[in-house]
Amino acid sequence: MTEINSSSGNRAEMTAAVSLAVMRWQDATQAYDEAVGARLGLIAAERHCLGLLYGGPQSAGAVAAATGLTPAAVTALIDRLEARGLVTRTRSLEDRRKVVVEATERTRELSERYYGAIAREGEKVVASFSDAELATVLRFINAALDLQSEQLARIKAEPAAAG
Repeated sequence: MTEINSSSGNRAEMTAAVSLAVMRWQDATQAYDEAVGARLGLIAAERHCLGLLYGGPQSAGAVAAATGLTPAAVTALIDRLEARGLVTRTRSLEDRRKVVVEATERTRELSERYYGAIAREGEKVVASFSDAELATVLRFINAALDLQSEQLARIKAEPAAAG
C-alpha cells in the first residue's frame, strides 16, 4: 500500500499515487471477479448479469442494455443461468410481453460466500473515515464513474478498429 503524507505538499506525487492505487484496485477487483467466475464456471457476461440482479429483478431488456448483448444472446445467457438454478424468469405483471429476471436464493448464497466477507470488511474500512472524508471519497467515486461512463460511451460510438 502506498502511503503519502497529505501535508507533504507534493501534489504531483499524491496525484500519481492516487492514479496508481485506482489502477491496482481495478486490477485486484477484476482478478477477484475472474477467480470467482472460474470457481463457479461463469463467463464475464454471466457474472455481469448476476451483478446487475444483485440490485433486484430486471427486465431481459435491461440485462441486454447493461451487458451490450443482443436480445438473442441475452435469452441464451438467461437460459444457461436458469438451467443452473441461478436465476428465475417470469412474465411481467404489468406487461406480459416483458420477461423479468431475478436472482435465486442459490445466487444470494454464492454471493454471500464469495463477496460477503469483502462487504463486511469494507464496511469496517468505511466506518474508519470521518464524514468529511467519506464525502470526499464519494465525490471522487462519482466523478470517476461519470468519467468511465463517458469514455465507455465514446469508445462504443467509435468505429471498430481493424486488427
